[in-house]
Amino acid sequence: MPDSRFHTRAGPFTLAVLAAAAAAELHASADPDAVIEDVAPLDAAGRHDLSFLDNPRYLAAFEASGAGACVVSPRHADRAPPGMALLLSRRPYMSYARIAQSFYPSAQPEPGIAPTAVIAETARVGEGCRIDASAVIEDGAEIGRRCVIGANAVIGHAVQIGDDVTIGPCAVLSHCVVGDRVYIYRGVCIGQEGFGFAPDAAGHVAVPQLGRVVIGDDAQIGANSTIDRGSGGDTVVGPDCWIDNLVQIAHNVELGRGVVMVAQAGIAGSSTIGDQVMIGGQTGIIGHLSVGAGAQIAGQSGVTRDVPSGEKWGGRPAVPIGQWHRQTVSLSRLARRRARDHE
Repeated sequence: MPDSRFHTRAGPFTLAVLAAAAAAELHASADPDAVIEDVAPLDAAGRHDLSFLDNPRYLAAFEASGAGACVVSPRHADRAPPGMALLLSRRPYMSYARIAQSFYPSAQPEPGIAPTAVIAETARVGEGCRIDASAVIEDGAEIGRRCVIGANAVIGHAVQIGDDVTIGPCAVLSHCVVGDRVYIYRGVCIGQEGFGFAPDAAGHVAVPQLGRVVIGDDAQIGANSTIDRGSGGDTVVGPDCWIDNLVQIAHNVELGRGVVMVAQAGIAGSSTIGDQVMIGGQTGIIGHLSVGAGAQIAGQSGVTRDVPSGEKWGGRPAVPIGQWHRQTVSLSRLARRRARDHE
């Protein structure tokens, strides 16, 4: 169960209220006035808790669960244990997320400026902001309304930040324009110089990085991720992009709307990623490539050529997913054959 020292619970709620929040349908046998007090995993939930089943791998846990209610796909409803109330949804995980947000809404921080915060006279801070201890806001920076600037964060010269933005502790922003409702987690670095230099045996020569980073509305940038500013044009993170922890985005990369990048992935300079692309963890994408809208890249892939829209690729080097699986099977068979030949 969530630790009450760190997570404040709302509720309780009736099943009818939760079904409405989740855009789910109550099973005919469910009592709409039944009260649910919390959310919990299938194997830990009790009769006053709600859980969910999304992955069929957990069907056995669903069948054995003591949860009082569960969000589940209609195709698995007949596997429910006796007495469990069901909320039917074609997208159980999405419905559960909305219910969990009802029980654990995001905390609204109290506005105010810590005495040890350092704010330049020429900086502008919107109404309702919270600036925590030892944060630094440099000259010419503009902070929108209701923003949170975490402890020891640095907002550099002339940086522009929209409304309702959260900047985590120890994040550093320079040379960037940030939209509304963006969440930047702790330790993120945005706008630093890209890795641009002219190699020379007598000593490499840095190429000035003269662009910016532009981040669209509703984006999320995970902890300790880094986004380099453009070398001439801008590095762009589109609206509603979700960037996991420890991700590297190099200079002049452009991400479309709704791109998802999982931890430890990296994109080299000047590559373009289309809308709604999903990039698995530890994937590397070399520079000057195009990944088309809706494409999916499997984790630990190495992308060395353009990926067409809507396709699924994987492997090192990455190829269409079916081809990758055939290659894997062929290599496995070859290895077994060679092992038998040497017995």
